Amino acid sequence: MKKAFLVLLAGGFFFASCNSGEGDGTTPATDSTAVSTDAVNNPNTAVTDPAVPTGPTTSVKFDEMEVNWGKIKEGDKKSHTFVFTNTGTNDLIISNAKGSCGCTVPYYPTEPIPPGGKGEIKVEFDSKGKSGVQSKQVTITANTDPSTTVLNITSEVEGGPAAPAAQ
Repeated sequence: MKKAFLVLLAGGFFFASCNSGEGDGTTPATDSTAVSTDAVNNPNTAVTDPAVPTGPTTSVKFDEMEVNWGKIKEGDKKSHTFVFTNTGTNDLIISNAKGSCGCTVPYYPTEPIPPGGKGEIKVEFDSKGKSGVQSKQVTITANTDPSTTVLNITSEVEGGPAAPAAQ
């Protein structure tokens, strides 16, 4: 269901929409956004940022922060699962995980991870239409300090649209 709302501000207005739905942890959530303070000061520059969970913070440790798939063929679809542990004393709540472009899609747990608990973030990359070295990021927003963690994915796509024709 798509919802829209209008916020009247002194001297102007701001229009926004959001998707409403049940998150089951199998697809990235798209409705965890908050309007930046810049939108209040200047409605013409409205930007949305992932909502940071409120309440007590915790800490998280990923087994690895990056993956390099090396050389892959254009059109290949790759996936990798990043494993993490809640190393703090409070539940870990991930409010958002976002890829740096539409070809990089993260899937993350929507349930709180208890202290000492483990979780996984699966990232899928579609190399269709890509060529050359690809460096993508997945930004995780959670009740940690700092509130964002960045995972990195690298590969070199061969045979993409900008590659020379084989002879």
